[in-house]
Amino acid sequence: MEGARQREQWQAWLFMGPALLFVAIFVLAPVAQLVLTSLTDRSLLGGGRFVGVENYLRIWRDSGFWRALGFTLKYTLVLTPILMTLGFALALLTFENTALKKVTRTIVFLPVVIGLSSSSLLWFWLLDEQVGLFNKLLVDAHILNEPIVWFVSADLAFWAVTISITWKVVGFGMVLFVSGIQAIDADILEAAVVDGAGYWSRVRLIILPLTRRVLLLTTLVSAIGSLLAFDQFYIMTSGGPRGQTFTAVYWIYQNSFGAFKLGYGAALSVTLTLIILIFSALQIALTARSEAP
Repeated sequence: MEGARQREQWQAWLFMGPALLFVAIFVLAPVAQLVLTSLTDRSLLGGGRFVGVENYLRIWRDSGFWRALGFTLKYTLVLTPILMTLGFALALLTFENTALKKVTRTIVFLPVVIGLSSSSLLWFWLLDEQVGLFNKLLVDAHILNEPIVWFVSADLAFWAVTISITWKVVGFGMVLFVSGIQAIDADILEAAVVDGAGYWSRVRLIILPLTRRVLLLTTLVSAIGSLLAFDQFYIMTSGGPRGQTFTAVYWIYQNSFGAFKLGYGAALSVTLTLIILIFSALQIALTARSEAP
């Protein structure tokens, strides 16, 4: 028996070996290299010496990074509830497997498969004040007297990006919520109907509690994606106007590849990673506590 158990353990390690090797080469090794680089003043042009925690002390004094991080947190706190609310509402409307609702789910999900760079370019064109389709339609319909110049104001640029990303990714959250709702035993919902529970009572007392784990997953994915926002701001706003729409990742990019400071950029990356890990752990802990009996 003992020999058979040992053989099973060796077989398990043998099967896990390729995956562990992949993680070690493509995850752990790059992370270790990132941390080591953050302890140097390495430049994109080459060279570099060990400086210890000097880069991390510099981050504390870097007002540009904290301003970019604050803007990123604002973007996350605005976008995530929008995606959660719309995704859940669309899931409630389309979770039944009728032909029309299947087609609706497909149409809503289609933007998810479009590349983020492509969708950002598309919306940049749609919102253009001279040739943009939206401005033209609104002016022709006499809703606006003159086109809106979206990208000369930080607030308008913020909402332009938020609208474009909502269109792009809301279908992903919808699909996750649909899977969670469809996993609920139909007998439970039928029993609630028999007991006289109204539609909103079923949503509040049955569907929401039973899809809590899906809600956590969707919130985490949305929040982490928002904290790592880069492409949409790089393409649509270029950090403008006057650097007011720099995100944390955009600031890291500017320092690493614009200012050639790889060492400092690596320290910024490590700091942002730790912030995201702390945020994720806190959210998971709060959810676990709310589920505890």
